[in-house]
Amino acid sequence: MTSPYDVLARIRSDRQAPEAAGERCEMCSEAIADEHQHVVNVAGRQLMCVCRACYLLFTDNNAELRYRAVPDRYLAFDDFALDRRAWEALQIPVGMAFFFTNSALGRTVAFYPGPAGACESQLDLEAWNAIAGADPRVGLLADDVEALLVRVPQHDEAENAQPQTYLVPIDTCYEFVGRLRLLWRGFDGGQEARAFIDGFFSDIQARAKKTPPGTPP
Repeated sequence: MTSPYDVLARIRSDRQAPEAAGERCEMCSEAIADEHQHVVNVAGRQLMCVCRACYLLFTDNNAELRYRAVPDRYLAFDDFALDRRAWEALQIPVGMAFFFTNSALGRTVAFYPGPAGACESQLDLEAWNAIAGADPRVGLLADDVEALLVRVPQHDEAENAQPQTYLVPIDTCYEFVGRLRLLWRGFDGGQEARAFIDGFFSDIQARAKKTPPGTPP
């Protein structure tokens, strides 16, 4: 039986030497557009830019693969089981973070944005497990390639305001923190960064499919 790695090796051997100009697939060196797809190197915890052909080699979520294709679905988790007390128990120093299951580590990891980019949190797993256990929609996330992106209300906002919670592709999260890093000014990010955050979450909200509480994984 031919494996994805055999196919990839054959693609590589058939390609001519890549030209210097333009962005290229990190697997086969085929030229790719600015808008392209990604796979995750599971062990290396790295995103790789790939062409459509290489992307399709790694779309089987049930296979034991070294790489996994990043899907393109957005789900909105309204009324997510997360209040301010639960958020504070996670010990995340800012009001935004994304969570995903790292299969190589066998646990959930969390990152939050900052002036240096994505900062890994020393996640309180007991607190996270309590949240995940209270809302079965967490089980919808595909390991390594999908994340739960959360933005909690600030203290000066309405007391009963709900967190914004979305299932998103993992590359969307890294794009978000990377672009935010370029805009960050001062201690709290500055006005331009805050405007970018508002716009980014508005775009996510517009494209996300609502997924009601109680939806089984």
